[in-house]
Amino acid sequence: MDKQKKIFFSVYNREANPEEYPGGLAYSVHMAYSTDGFKFQPLNKNYGIVFEKGDISNQDTIIPKGVRNPKIFYMDQGTYGICGQRTYEDGSLEDSAINKVVLWTTKDFIHFERMGLIESRLIKQWKHAEFVEVEEEIAQKAITHWRPVRNTDFKLPDTIEVKNEEELDAITAKAVYSDGSEVEKKLYWDKSTIDFQRSGTYEACARVGQKSFVFPLAKGYGDPVLLRWEDKWYFVATNDNLDDIGIYVRQGDCIEDLFKDDVVENLILPLDKKRGFVQTFWAPEFHVIGGELYILFAVSGEMWGPQCHIMKLKKGASIICEESWENPIPVVRKDGSPLAPNAISLDMTYIGAASGSYMVWSYRKNIGTPLDTGSMLYIATIDEKEPWKLTSEPVLLTRPLYGWENVDGTINNEGPYCFVKNHTVYLTYSGGAANGYTYALGLLTADERENLLDINSWTKRITPVLTYYSVPGEYGPGHNSFFINEDGELMIAYHGETDIKEHLRCDGIRRVHFRKDGQPDFELSNEQELKEEYRMIQRKIVVK
Repeated sequence: MDKQKKIFFSVYNREANPEEYPGGLAYSVHMAYSTDGFKFQPLNKNYGIVFEKGDISNQDTIIPKGVRNPKIFYMDQGTYGICGQRTYEDGSLEDSAINKVVLWTTKDFIHFERMGLIESRLIKQWKHAEFVEVEEEIAQKAITHWRPVRNTDFKLPDTIEVKNEEELDAITAKAVYSDGSEVEKKLYWDKSTIDFQRSGTYEACARVGQKSFVFPLAKGYGDPVLLRWEDKWYFVATNDNLDDIGIYVRQGDCIEDLFKDDVVENLILPLDKKRGFVQTFWAPEFHVIGGELYILFAVSGEMWGPQCHIMKLKKGASIICEESWENPIPVVRKDGSPLAPNAISLDMTYIGAASGSYMVWSYRKNIGTPLDTGSMLYIATIDEKEPWKLTSEPVLLTRPLYGWENVDGTINNEGPYCFVKNHTVYLTYSGGAANGYTYALGLLTADERENLLDINSWTKRITPVLTYYSVPGEYGPGHNSFFINEDGELMIAYHGETDIKEHLRCDGIRRVHFRKDGQPDFELSNEQELKEEYRMIQRKIVVK
């Protein structure tokens, strides 16, 4: 039997830096590993992994919390403990947590269960547990999970035998990744060197069918959404360049056309005081609901206060013409009353699941006041024949309790958007500073066959899935959408910033990778996606 390697895990805080890594991030549990117990390598790119939840005050506001001086120790029956002193966001100890520690347990260092505040005297190990030895199989899985995935190999025979052009077109390659996952890639051959009418051996080059998009694609646009509709591509977003006034749509024959310098911006919903459309034309989203195309968005009248609206494309009409769209109407509750009286509502999205049809949106009370609740996500059912009217009471899905969600004075759960794969609903949302570098994506998951109004159907990840640590040079990535590209691949569109201090929202696109364990990965840069040496390949083609 092979002797197992020793692998050690440690936990730690980072020093808070308001300019680069504020307290909401620094006072979380970070993890590192070592093979000798001396030199430790950070996991998750040295970004926090386990975040403490904030408290909800009697006035329904959030009091952010963190954790300091974390320790790690073995408990029993294959369970490990992580604990630390509970703090306020600035790192000062919480008054009510003196002589107590907050405890999480884990069996795999990927999933963590919060056990609550425990009397510190009951955990004798916590003062001295600097690191712990972890079983090699568990440790390697955790290391793989928290380290970036990257392309490592490319599978395609050196010689390919075909009878005709159609057989060559059907040939695919496989890109192999560091976690053991594989992705099938289409090949686009230069056939000019091949004579399919004559048997023989030929040399031919092919471009590997993985489109790479350089960030940023469009400057001054937030909340991007792409749609393929009747053989055309469309792009819609919040237009910061025009002070978020009006909804504009771009049209193209391919995705690249949408981001050309001379692309036309088609105004489909202008400022209109008579109809009450004056400001905050925010987060427009295309959605096909019950076979009809709609745009969900938020808009304000003369008085600031965005509210969710919906407008429908007329039968057979052109998306890029103003007159093609029915008059927008506000989304209402099941009794016909306003969705968010005395509050704001925005960022509405649609979920079509096996268990029914749902809307999810962001709701916030008392914004900009000491009684600001922060933005929360709510969910309700709809009838696809009347998607502007809820058919259930709204249910609170999530609010920004984790340190990364309410960091540095920003209290956000907003921008939800989903895809469904293998009966799982993957609902991303954004937290942190909407116009800052700490903006990040969180993830909620549920079985689409379950009642999604039951909060117990959902699992919320404790760690964000896309941050400004994910891809160098992309700050504050968030408010995303998903679409299927021409090659049948799931893509994520998002906005971010090119500078940690300059707040100009810009758009990016990349492929959603699925790891060997089936979980989505939104962090692959162009370099991690496919090595440069595999982007163009040359092979011998034998025509039989």
